[in-house]
Parts: sequence; C-alpha cells; structure tokens
Amino acid sequence: MVRSLPPLPALRVFEAAARHLSFTRAADELGMTQAAVSYQIKVLEERIGAALFVRTGRAVELTVAAHMLAGETTLAFDRIAAAYGEVRGATASVLSISAIPTFASLWLARHLGEFQVAHPSIAVQLACSRDVVDFARDPVDAALRAGDGNWPGLCTHLLIRGDFSPMLSPALLERIGRPLEEPADLLNYPLVDSDYPWWDLWFESVGVSRKKAIDPNGSKLSSQDLEAIAAVAGHGIAMLTPFFYRDQIANGALIQPFRHLYPINRAYYLVYPESRRNVPKVRLFRDWILSHFPEPSASK
Repeated sequence: MVRSLPPLPALRVFEAAARHLSFTRAADELGMTQAAVSYQIKVLEERIGAALFVRTGRAVELTVAAHMLAGETTLAFDRIAAAYGEVRGATASVLSISAIPTFASLWLARHLGEFQVAHPSIAVQLACSRDVVDFARDPVDAALRAGDGNWPGLCTHLLIRGDFSPMLSPALLERIGRPLEEPADLLNYPLVDSDYPWWDLWFESVGVSRKKAIDPNGSKLSSQDLEAIAAVAGHGIAMLTPFFYRDQIANGALIQPFRHLYPINRAYYLVYPESRRNVPKVRLFRDWILSHFPEPSASK
C-alpha cells in the first residue's frame, strides 16, 4: 500500500512555522533561511491546493486548512522523535527505572551492579516510589511494582509472589522468653504495625482469632523494609515476605517460627509499555532480571 503523503521536508517546515506562528523562528529552529522556509510552505500549499498562512502585519495566522493539519503533524513528529530517541538511546543509553521501595532496597540495589558490569554503556537511573508511574507522562523506561498484575497496555513479568509470614529476632525471643510453638503464641509478643491487615489475614488462615485490643499508640511504619529493620532490632514481630530476608534467616538475624505463608493475591512484577518491548536497553534489563527469577515462585 502506497501512502499519499506530502513532501516530508515541506511538512517539517510547516510544523515548525505553525508551532511558532513565525517563519523567522521556524527558520532559526531548522537552521534555514527565511526564504527557504517560505519556499517549502509554498510547495506544501501547492500540493494541498489551499493557503496555510495569512499575514497580519508582521505576524502570520493559520488558515482553517492549516489548523486541520497542524495538530496531527506535531503529534506525528513527536512520535517519530520519541521512537528515534528510544532507538538512539540503546547505544547512548540511560535506563530509567521506577521501583517500589521494598523491592529496590531489599533486592535490586544489591544486584544492580551486576547488570551495569555486564552492560557498561547503559547508565541506570533508579527512582524509588510507591506511586504507580504513568508511562505516558513520566520519563521512565520500566518499573518494578507490586500488585495483581492487571495493568492494561503494559507487558508484565511476574518475579516473586508476595506471600508473607511472621518473623522476629532471636534477641526478642530470648527477652520475652515465651514459647512460640503455636501461632496463637505470637499474641504474647509485641507486633510491628499490629493494625496492618496482613496480620488478621495470616491469623485467620491459621485459625487464630485476635481478641487482644490493638494498641492505638503503637508505632506505624507502613513499609516492609522499615518493619524488617524494627524486627531485626528486636522491637517486635513483623509480617514479612521471607524471600527478601533469606540472608537474615541464614545468618540468624531473623527467625521464621512458622512455615505457613499467607498466599496473598499480590506479587512483584517488572512492567513496561508494550511499545518498548523491543527497545534494546529495556530488553537487556528484562533478560537480566528474569535470569534471576526464572520461575515465579512463592517467597520461601
């Protein structure tokens, strides 16, 4: 199929002139003479069969035909520029990643150096935020977020399930001195963020009813990475995703007293727009991170 298009050089000049409402400023932007701009506009007007600009003193205004053409032309050039920038960015590249703080601090920051060693030409910019990034508005290439995986228009790759279980430090266990043989025994210990809904979900799943009143003056950390720090420090039992704390479990900084994990419908995903599926820097990052999570699994 052969597209019916006007001469692209003339269209490029028209877009700049229409955006600036000035032949002089269009000439400056494009590095052309004003006479060359006028010539290209005349070429386009002859091809269309209608005037595109009306002179009013020293200024120019768009005709009805120009208004019909200008917006779509600017949008088309913006899209071409964005696509060109993504392709060009594969070699000169800066890879911008937005990540939920828990995943960023507990996994990504510890492993990202591996990616940069493997791909030294790619500079990674990592921003931590709980906000869901808007790829159409924000200059972000890919994101690591938590949720149910239902984000229309995005490619999603499940990395790790967010299942959770109570965890505490050996120091707290020794200080309280009460046995932890049954899930109900946890109620004899201070709970970090005790009013967080994950606690009720986990207790209900093991048949324990919490009858104790929640301390209204209890501290609210509202972040798993901060809750884990509090647990390691011996301030209480925290509800955590064990995957992120395998090292602390291995070195004895944390104890997972019960193997039961609550299977929450929430997981950690790599996401990016479908239009960027084949952008080289995104593809390289995707392949690298998926090599660490070859099979999505529960957070054991």
